[in-house]
Amino acid sequence: MKQQRHSAIRTLLALEQVGNQDELRRKLAARGFHVTQATLSRDIRELRLSKGPRGYSVEHSGSNEVDEMPGTREVLRSFGLEVRQATNLLVLITTTGSAQPVAAGIDYEDWPEVIGTIAGDDTVLIICPDEIQSTTLKSRIEGYLG
Repeated sequence: MKQQRHSAIRTLLALEQVGNQDELRRKLAARGFHVTQATLSRDIRELRLSKGPRGYSVEHSGSNEVDEMPGTREVLRSFGLEVRQATNLLVLITTTGSAQPVAAGIDYEDWPEVIGTIAGDDTVLIICPDEIQSTTLKSRIEGYLG
């Protein structure tokens, strides 16, 4: 969903001027992408959009990479140890001191199965809307853990 939304943002900016976030949010909603202000701000940062007098534009650089930070898959493979399920909750055990960056990576993904995360030192609590989505996410994370 995030990649589709990013593609829609790039297309919108290539086709027309967008002066502010609210205008961009409305144009995305017209295309079926209903996002919060926080998600849109994160998208703008991830896409490295520039804002000038004529509105937002896509930064053109020699690199095609949207984000230089490691992906969630790499972070989980490096620091994740085990994931356990308790109905709609997941408890993700990480290496000592790694829970907060792992939780941030999960939050950054904007997965529909995740309502939110809480991180300690070596444990991330992942809150899902229901048990079915929790099970789906547990399987995905286990695949990333290897």
